[in-house]
Amino acid sequence: MAKEVRVRFAPSPTGALHIGGVRTALYNYLFAKHNNGKFLLRIEDTDQTRYVEGAEQYIIDSLKWLGLTPDEGVGFGGDLGSYRQSERKEIYKQYVDELLASGNAYYAFDTAEELDAARAKAEENKETFIYNWSTRGNLKNSLSMTEVETKALIENGTPYVIRFKIDDSRTVLLDDMIRGKITIDASTLDDKVLFKSDGMPTYHLANIVDDHLMGISHVIRGEEWLPSMALHELLYDAFGWEAPRFAHLPLILKPEGKGKLSKRDGDKHGFPVFPMEWKTEEGIAKGYKQEGYFPDAVLNMLALLGWNSGTDQEIFTMEELIQLFSLEKVSKSGARFSPEKATWFNHQYLQQKSVEELLPSFEEVLKENGIETNPALDAKVVELLKERANFVKDIFEQGQFFYIAPSTYDEKAAKKAWKDDSKEILGKFVEVLNSSEFTSEILHDAMAEFVTVQEIGFGKIGMPLRLSLVGALQGPDVPVIMAILGKEETIARINKAIEVLG
Repeated sequence: MAKEVRVRFAPSPTGALHIGGVRTALYNYLFAKHNNGKFLLRIEDTDQTRYVEGAEQYIIDSLKWLGLTPDEGVGFGGDLGSYRQSERKEIYKQYVDELLASGNAYYAFDTAEELDAARAKAEENKETFIYNWSTRGNLKNSLSMTEVETKALIENGTPYVIRFKIDDSRTVLLDDMIRGKITIDASTLDDKVLFKSDGMPTYHLANIVDDHLMGISHVIRGEEWLPSMALHELLYDAFGWEAPRFAHLPLILKPEGKGKLSKRDGDKHGFPVFPMEWKTEEGIAKGYKQEGYFPDAVLNMLALLGWNSGTDQEIFTMEELIQLFSLEKVSKSGARFSPEKATWFNHQYLQQKSVEELLPSFEEVLKENGIETNPALDAKVVELLKERANFVKDIFEQGQFFYIAPSTYDEKAAKKAWKDDSKEILGKFVEVLNSSEFTSEILHDAMAEFVTVQEIGFGKIGMPLRLSLVGALQGPDVPVIMAILGKEETIARINKAIEVLG
C-alpha cells in the first residue's frame, strides 16, 4: 500500500507572511489535495530572538482568508501536536541525545570571540573558515578534548552548542523532484549547530524530527533551503529514518526580473506583497485583502508563478488546480511578479461573479464611505458598472455620483459643456421629464424627440445634462443614469446646476 501523502507548511512567526510563503503553502495544499493527502500547518518558532508578537495569528488568519485550510496544525487541531516547535523542547532533547550517543553529534564550547578569531585567521591566509573535519580537531569541542575535560565543562555550566558530525568520506546523492539529481561531496559541508545553549534546537534538527514524527512524506519548500538538503539527508541517515521526498520551489522575482521580490518592491511600486495588511510601528504595509483582491484571484495568480498546466488556460477554479497540479510542471527558474497581471486576474474574477455575490462587498465599501445602503439601488449600480471595474471599490469610485449629488462641477468639463443657452435648454427639458415615465428606454426616446423638436445637436442637451447629474463628463449613458436616480433626484440635480452655472 502506498504511503499516505502528508505535507506541511512551516513558517516562522517573525513577521508578515510574504506572498512567496503563500505560494509555498498553496503548492503544498494543491499537492496534498491532488494526492488525497493531508496538509499541515506547523509553526517553527525555535528562534525566540526573532519572534514577533501577533505573527502566528496573522499566518493563521491569512490561510483562512485564502481558503487554504490545514487538515492539522496550530489553530486547527490534530493528533500529532503540539504543532508549535517551542512546545516540543523535550522531544528534541531526546533526539539530540540519541545523536550524541551514536557519535553523530558532539559538544562544542567555542565562544563567539574564539570563532571570530578563527575566521579572521583564515581570511589572513585567504581561506574560508568552515567548522568541520578540517578544523574541529583544533577547536574547543568534545572531539578534541578528553571525556573528563568535556564532562567538567558541562558540570561547570560552560555554555555549549551541539554540532552534527559530518562524515567527510561520504558522497551525498540527492534527488529533488524539481531540480533533479544532485551530488554533494560531504567534505565541503560544515558541522551545523543542532542544539543551542538556551535549550532550543535549530531549524535543522527540529524540522527533521518533526517531519519524521508527523509522518511527512514530501517536503515542498523554497529554494533558499536547497543548500541544506544534503545536511538533512545525512541527518535522516544518522537517525536511521527514511527521508521524505524533497522539492525546492523557484523564487518569485521582482517586476524588473532580477532578485527576489521584497516588501521594498511593493512599497516602491505601490502593490501589496502580503496577503493581509501588516501593522508595525513604522506604519501599515498593504495587504491583498484590504486592497480589494479576491482570495481566489490571488491564489490563481500565485499558482501560475512557477507552475504551468501545459495549456494556454489562465483562469482556474481551485478544483481545476487540484486536479492538474503536479511538481513535475513546476519550473526550476524564478518567476517574475507582475502587479498588472495581479490586477488583471482580479478583474477576471470580478466579471465572473454575479451581482448577488458582489453586493455584500460593495455595500461594505458604501459603509466605509459613510453612505447608507439601499439594496435595490446598490444592485443596479453594481450591475451597471462592474464590467469596467478591477476591484469592487472601483464600482463606488465610478458610481459615487449615484449616492452623492454633485456640489461642484469639474471646471474643464463645465467650460466645454455649459454654453449660453444651456440654462434655457435644460429648463425646457425639465418640463419633458415632469411628464415622462422613468425607464431608460423611455428617457432615451424622450431625449431623441427633444433634440428633433428643438432642432439642436444631441450634444447641446447631452453634455450639460451629464454635467448636471454627475458633476463631470463621464459615466454610463445619461438615460440610464436618470432612470436609476429617479425623477425627483434627476430634476433636483438639473435645477441645482442651473442655479450654480447659470
